[in-house]
Amino acid sequence: MVDLSRYLDAAATSPPAAEVLAAMAAMAPLAWANPSSLHDPGLAAAELLERSRIRIGAALGAEPGQLVFCSGGSEAIHLALLGSAALLEPGRLLISAVEHPATRAAASLLQRQGWQLQVLPVNRQGLVDPEILAAWLEPPTRLVSLIWGQSEVGTLQPLERLGALCRQAGVRLHVDAVQVVGHGPVNLAQLPVDLLSCTAHKLQGPRGVAALALASGLELAPLIGGGSQEGGRRGGTEPVLLAHGFAEALDLAAARLAAGGGRDPLAPLRDQLWGRLCALEGLRISGPAPGGGVERLPHHLSLLVSSDDGRPLSGRALVRALARRGWAVSSGSACSSNGAASAASPILLAMGYGEQEAASGLRLSLGPWLRPEDLERFPEDLEAARRELQAD
Repeated sequence: MVDLSRYLDAAATSPPAAEVLAAMAAMAPLAWANPSSLHDPGLAAAELLERSRIRIGAALGAEPGQLVFCSGGSEAIHLALLGSAALLEPGRLLISAVEHPATRAAASLLQRQGWQLQVLPVNRQGLVDPEILAAWLEPPTRLVSLIWGQSEVGTLQPLERLGALCRQAGVRLHVDAVQVVGHGPVNLAQLPVDLLSCTAHKLQGPRGVAALALASGLELAPLIGGGSQEGGRRGGTEPVLLAHGFAEALDLAAARLAAGGGRDPLAPLRDQLWGRLCALEGLRISGPAPGGGVERLPHHLSLLVSSDDGRPLSGRALVRALARRGWAVSSGSACSSNGAASAASPILLAMGYGEQEAASGLRLSLGPWLRPEDLERFPEDLEAARRELQAD
């Protein structure tokens, strides 16, 4: 059994909350039928699905009809971009240099369909320059996709400013909010955003369900046909129990934020850990420093690790060394690490780091199952792991 007191990889996935599992188990005997069926079991499933949709919409500042359930964040991103592009004349798509691999994959598909792709550079903290974005919003730009909270280095883009520029130019904006939802207030009705994707398993919900939220009146072409589900925007029988678990997880996250006055209660825990880590040799922050004036994800730390003489150490080797000590951490995005040709992080390379530095990243992402005492030994074990690697 996994020791959650040593699980520091919430940005990859999070363990389903006990309340989520209990809520799903309670409804499993009652809402197992196809929600498109007109008999009593089907109507019971349809009712639970729509109640879940209402709860999720309320958490995101969207009406129920503005939500499309998907299988995960990657599908939601593809639906946002490919479904939008199918109803537009081919033009130019803008993405940042620090997007999730799913966004880059969808962009590549659009290129093969005749779209132009422009990758916007970022600075050393992973931020898009609003002036550069504004310069590229002239025709033929028709779509922009930006990651709000960068999963590897924690950077939060200035969404209000960037979104306002897209609105002024009349360009459709999709935002990947997978790492943000559950860790900060999100209100689609008040954001200058046209499409917003999020997923349940990053906030202690079940794996296999996500949502794409659309601004009011926005149209999309479905990627999956064969049925009229989801308002004709995605065919296939909806995962009723997973949607119910998603709604429960969002409610739990909302309660935590409310208890923290709108601030994620994990932020003080993260700050306390960073205060101890920054005193150690061979560790530097990547992305914005906590409390440094540029916003970052509240549950997230990303480090560059080196030997005492400044030689970058392998982040992957450090992950393995910490795993031998019982800790679960990451060296970067879980969606880009497997099978990578190079150990260097494309995100860190895009931020201006050299090849060796870009292979020395370590990501710590916290979850609500952690208590301050759980992290007491981590700095000591990280230092021991670092010394083990520099001795090799």
